Amino acid sequence: MSIIDNLETLRVRGQDSALLRYSLGNEYLKQDRIDEALTHLAEAVRMDRNYSAAWKLFGKSLATAGRHQEAVTAFDHGIATAETKGDVQAAKEMRVFRARSQRELEQP
Repeated sequence: MSIIDNLETLRVRGQDSALLRYSLGNEYLKQDRIDEALTHLAEAVRMDRNYSAAWKLFGKSLATAGRHQEAVTAFDHGIATAETKGDVQAAKEMRVFRARSQRELEQP
């Protein structure tokens, strides 16, 4: 069984959590299965609005999908969350990713 299969089995058995959804999103993203990654990462941040790592990966996935306006919004949430938690490095990384998406939006 693959990691995704194992994680999906846990989810189906009712062991759903933000961490599980983050893990699923991360694994789907590694396989370039962006739509599945986005579904699980969106659920991770819905389940735990204070999960800065999930916001970061969600934003990166949105940017990968070319959904830069949504990525900027996700990064904004993630930066605010990380700053509230004192996670300086995560906030710094998300600012870089946010700037990249913002530049994409500003291109003609």
